Amino acid sequence: MKSLRYLFFLTVLSLPLFSNAQSITGKILDEKENLSIPGVSIVVLNKADSSLASGAITDLNGKFDISDIKPGDYLIEARYLGYQSFVKPISLQNTRIDLGNIKIAEALTELNEVTVSARRSLGTQKGDTTQFNANAFKTLSDATSQQLLEKIPGINMMDGVLQAQGESIVQIFVDGKPFFGTDVKAALQNLPAEAVESIQVFDKLSDKASFSGFDDGEREKTINIITNPAYRTGQFGKMTTGYGSNDRYLLGMGLNAFQNDQRITITGLSNNINALNYSGDVNTMGESRPQDGIIKYNALGINYSDLITNKLQLNSSYQYRDRTNNGYSSLVRDYTLNTEDEQRYSEEKSNVRRNKEHAFDLRLTYDIDSSNHLLVVTKVSAETDMERSDFFGKTEQLDKIINQTTNTSNVNSTNFDFTNDIYYSKRFQKVGRTATIGIESGNHLDEDYGVREAENIFYDPEEEIENLDQKTVRQRKGLSWEADFSYTEPLGKMGRLKFEYEIGNRIEDSDQRLSDLISEENSDDYISILDTALSNKFNSTYLKQESELGYQYSGKKIKLQAEMSYESASLKNRQHFPNEDYLTRTFQNYLPTLRVDYKPKSTQILEFDYDTNTDAPSVGELQKVINITNPIQLKSGNPDLVQSYSNRFRLRYKSTNVDTDRSFIADVQSSFENDRISSSTLIAEEKMDLGDGIVLEKGAQLSKPVNLNGYWKIKTYFNYGLPIDKIKSNVGLYGGVELSKSPGMINEIVSFTNATKLRAGLSSSSNISEKVDFNISTRATYTMVNNSLRQNINNNYFNLNSRVNYNWIFGKGLVYRMELNHQLNTGLAKSIGQSFVLLNMSVGKKIFRNQRGELSLNVFDLLNQNTNVKRTVNELYIEDRQSNVLNRYFMMTFTYNLRHFSLGASNSDF
Repeated sequence: MKSLRYLFFLTVLSLPLFSNAQSITGKILDEKENLSIPGVSIVVLNKADSSLASGAITDLNGKFDISDIKPGDYLIEARYLGYQSFVKPISLQNTRIDLGNIKIAEALTELNEVTVSARRSLGTQKGDTTQFNANAFKTLSDATSQQLLEKIPGINMMDGVLQAQGESIVQIFVDGKPFFGTDVKAALQNLPAEAVESIQVFDKLSDKASFSGFDDGEREKTINIITNPAYRTGQFGKMTTGYGSNDRYLLGMGLNAFQNDQRITITGLSNNINALNYSGDVNTMGESRPQDGIIKYNALGINYSDLITNKLQLNSSYQYRDRTNNGYSSLVRDYTLNTEDEQRYSEEKSNVRRNKEHAFDLRLTYDIDSSNHLLVVTKVSAETDMERSDFFGKTEQLDKIINQTTNTSNVNSTNFDFTNDIYYSKRFQKVGRTATIGIESGNHLDEDYGVREAENIFYDPEEEIENLDQKTVRQRKGLSWEADFSYTEPLGKMGRLKFEYEIGNRIEDSDQRLSDLISEENSDDYISILDTALSNKFNSTYLKQESELGYQYSGKKIKLQAEMSYESASLKNRQHFPNEDYLTRTFQNYLPTLRVDYKPKSTQILEFDYDTNTDAPSVGELQKVINITNPIQLKSGNPDLVQSYSNRFRLRYKSTNVDTDRSFIADVQSSFENDRISSSTLIAEEKMDLGDGIVLEKGAQLSKPVNLNGYWKIKTYFNYGLPIDKIKSNVGLYGGVELSKSPGMINEIVSFTNATKLRAGLSSSSNISEKVDFNISTRATYTMVNNSLRQNINNNYFNLNSRVNYNWIFGKGLVYRMELNHQLNTGLAKSIGQSFVLLNMSVGKKIFRNQRGELSLNVFDLLNQNTNVKRTVNELYIEDRQSNVLNRYFMMTFTYNLRHFSLGASNSDF
């Protein structure tokens, strides 16, 4: 490892020096709407022979910066689908040229004279951004953006999470601006597909990296939706009301008011059918509805963005959520003991949980001038949680009950989080010289109050009954801050050096007080007696400093970035109660990184990333206090924990053929971790005295986090998409292999769980017309698990999930919708359901002259087979879990689509 670090360091220092580079900057705007346009191709041509000299793609704010050009005479051209090209001659000397705002106009089309016979191109690869043409994908007239996205190659729904290129989508942008923060589903359900012109899929850099231009590895899979200019001024949305059998109901709306840069979106939802995001069709939400309990949900959301002045951009959102879940679940858990005696834990649980949350996001971007920029990002959330739960759990060994617990609890919690990040960046006159200052801060507060009654029975060696009546009060406070300074300097024709220094501190306090409640004779009152053995007051401080030297080379086909960081950190733990205790640790680490992007063609890119990272334990993992939420499965923190150190590698290839519309993505990721924070479980073979009056009865467990070596994971993924014109459909093939090795400890003996997952899938989406729309997909996962301690717990299991979604508008506005989900499981515990079919269906009628309204009769789970099963495999056990779900109901709904746009609007639009 040391030789590898030195190799990176020498690479940085030994790169050649060249003369200073020249630069061309500017911003592309829509001529009519005066809005920035992201994703525009900027090409620089030699004036003498029109050969390509350089190029770039405009960022989310429509800006471009080309800095690898020799002095000379050039033609600069801006190209974008649906717009007229912009061409301007320039003469580049030893100065930077700022072209300012470049306005481009929409292309004019003589509709009566043009007949389009060729299929529209699906999309293209522009550097590290994959862009798709929305008009190339046919959807129903009232489809949402999410339904459009699910037709795009490489984008699919996986376990209720929308993924792109094998990764979960974290953010949605609209015309380069954040839309509903990180609530991806809320963003997509409130934007109609017909308003979308193109879709960009890319890895968004962190705000800090966006300023400096140096990738810090903190990327988020992001989708930017570019709207059709005709939809940027007007009002549009959807409203639904419905009522059905078993008193099922739905009220929902999503309304948008766009006025160029000023955009307001209001959403509302109230229902008891497990819908957490509004969709006009209650039965075509795919995997987006939770399959875990019966949920009553109320929500209100507002998103506001505006260009306050030519220099000040505001983006903000507020969301209120009120969720009540009535759940029932059963689980079976087999432990990996170091003996042939199997130990199995089973549990039956019912609970009612109500969660209320307020979340607010604010983002202010201030362009002081062309060289100075300021960004402020604020996030605030406040949450209350109330839960009443009852469960019965038992432990068995050799088919003999060792212990059992009957448990009832009521817990009230409040959580408050506040973060504020401020970044200032200055670009100097010398091209490539920049300075960035960042200050990040956070404040966190969690408070819990709970009461618990439990009857615990231990059968071995003789029956013993223990009754508990307890109250727990816990408060956790957290304060964090980080200051960062980075400076970049041009080095040679195409290179830059970066120096960065950051310092940060994380201060956390946790105070848990547990009391036994003793009832007074002849009275309903209780006496509260503090249990010092189960109470604790703890403080943790983690101070980290990091110095970094980096080099970046940006060529026409290759972009290379190498960095070496030195990190110094100290972790100070202090226990104040029930007795004083101190522990201080210091850490020094070298953290090399390497990133290489190779673009053999404009439609292809090969990316390689190597990262190193450290991770400090949280206060919950450090605090040595026993949690008795489950009295036969105790948990505790561990103040002896240290940092973990990980190495991560990634190789990814993306290609899009614009002539054949075939796309291919291949991805290989691996991670290796030392001192990984894993779990150690002590299972009492005999009655054990843990000290301070705490006894671990035979068969009971005590788990705590520990640092273990030997963890690694390798994951591969591929996706191949192509259109099949004969059936007017787009087909996608995807698959991958995942190998992992996870360490764990049981009774002081380290074990390893090795898992192999084989994945494959096929999808087909129609591209026929706005009257017929279908999506068909199936994905299979075969998992092989073995444990180094117990061969008899080795297990292979298989999951097949298939989905058919069909929508048909026929006759005079008649509508038929159908969604079929089939899930097959093999190899699970006998008490767990193995397979089911979920069939949803509706018939409806478009009404009103413009068919903006729809009356429909819907049925959910027509066959009444819906169920939810899940398998979890880790280093300690294999668990199968089944929970209650929403079953068959009928509902009559009315949906109205609002469309009113300034361009060519008329009464028929309403």
